[in-house]
Amino acid sequence: MSRYTQRICESILPLSIGGSLPEAFEEWSFTERTIDHGEPIETCRLCGQQDLRYHFEIGNRYTAKHLWVGSHCILQFGVAVLEDGRRLQPEEARQRLQKLTEQMQLEACIEALSKLAAAEEHPVLAGALDYYRRKKKLTPKFAAVVFWKLGQHRIDYRPSFFQIELKRQKHIDDLRDMATGRVHAFWSVLTPSQRKRAVAMGHPPP
Repeated sequence: MSRYTQRICESILPLSIGGSLPEAFEEWSFTERTIDHGEPIETCRLCGQQDLRYHFEIGNRYTAKHLWVGSHCILQFGVAVLEDGRRLQPEEARQRLQKLTEQMQLEACIEALSKLAAAEEHPVLAGALDYYRRKKKLTPKFAAVVFWKLGQHRIDYRPSFFQIELKRQKHIDDLRDMATGRVHAFWSVLTPSQRKRAVAMGHPPP
């Protein structure tokens, strides 16, 4: 038995009725409870993987025991993910956990924008917060101010969590007409394809 498998056995079997891993995992399901720790500082209580930001809780229907794990273990070991009492297929389960992760990322973005709006009373910052709550994205004009101010106020945020609206012609025109220095304020938030578009508009990378 490998050390990895031994770790899994030691984590799950004492909390289960089944005597083997396949039997034990049939007893467990995702409880729908999640935690965003804000930083990658946690450990999966099943496999021991470190540097997790998100925890997903699984529970045993017979022993009433619970474990906080990473989403990868839920998928890897076939822990049941239920929706309206129906056990989701593996791809459906993956999509469900991904959706929950994206929701936590959205909430983290809103929290950062809320801190910013509280730190400096300004109609643009309040407008950006309201827009992100409604649209889940920022326009280029909002982004140019928001990410400059987030850095100025030293408010922690993850660029990859944010999304920039760049489909409407108005927002495309705003990006094209914007000073390159202002574009650089939110360059790290742009997707690779959006960066290519910005370069084509005459905005070289910072």
